[in-house]
Order: sequence, then structure tokens, then C-alpha cells
Amino acid sequence: LGDANAMARLGFMYANGRGVAKDDKEAVKWWRKAADLGDAYAMYSLGFMYSRGEGVAKDDKEAVKWYRKAADLGNARSMFNLGLMYANGEGVLEDTVEAYAWSNVAAANGSSVASTKRGKIKKSMTPEQIAEGQKRSRELRKELQAAKAEREKAKAKK
Repeated sequence: LGDANAMARLGFMYANGRGVAKDDKEAVKWWRKAADLGDAYAMYSLGFMYSRGEGVAKDDKEAVKWYRKAADLGNARSMFNLGLMYANGEGVLEDTVEAYAWSNVAAANGSSVASTKRGKIKKSMTPEQIAEGQKRSRELRKELQAAKAEREKAKAKK
């Protein structure tokens, strides 16, 4: 099987030309292997590569898929990027409430840049949309906590 963390690090090395020639396709290959083993950083990295079209054809829907998988594992960068995707209608329908909610959850998980983005999104929202976004944030946090509890339960059974 291999070590997911080592595979993710190798992907990083290829993406940045650290110790090897820069090769985005090779980075994607290693990140996909690590992602298949459950590495959240690799999932985030795949989302980033798909959103930029680096090493793969640009595909915003695929980017959203990988960001969501990483977000489900607690990756705050992916949560923030999901907020951006919803704010800009990239790979998903534009949805200010969902953008606000993901930015809120990302901020609660340590993303300082998400706090700034959330503030900018909030300026364009009605009080009703803000209330809806806060409600959606609570729902997302519950979903993420439930997913984490399930993973920990499955891990304990092994």
C-alpha cells in the first residue's frame, strides 16, 4: 500500500521542484495515490490542481469534489476554498449563503484568511441571508463532527 504522508510529500516535492525536476503531472499522480489512502492534504492539493488546471485539465467540479473530501477530514484550506468556489460559482452554482457558511466553518477551524473573506461576503448579504448562512454553518459543523466521530469509531474497531 505505502505511506500516504510520504506520497503527499513526494507530490509536494514534484509540484515545487524540491530535490526533483518540477513536474505537475507527477505531483498529481502522487497526490492521487495519497488521497486514495485518505490523506487530507493530498485531497486539498488535488482540488487546487484541478481548480488551476496544473498537471490536469482544469475542472472546477472535480476541484469541488476534492475540496469537499478534504474538508470532511477537517482541512481548513479546503473549507476556505469551497467558500471561494461557491462565492464565484466555480464548479457549483453561485451561492452566497453557502459561501458564507463554508468561510465561517473555515474560520472556526483556524483559517485567518477565511475570516476576512467571510466579512467581504457578509457585506453583500441581507440579514436573512446572514441568519441562513449561520444556520448552515452550524449544520456543516455538525456534519463534519459526525464524520470525524465515524472515522474515529471505525479506527477503534481496527
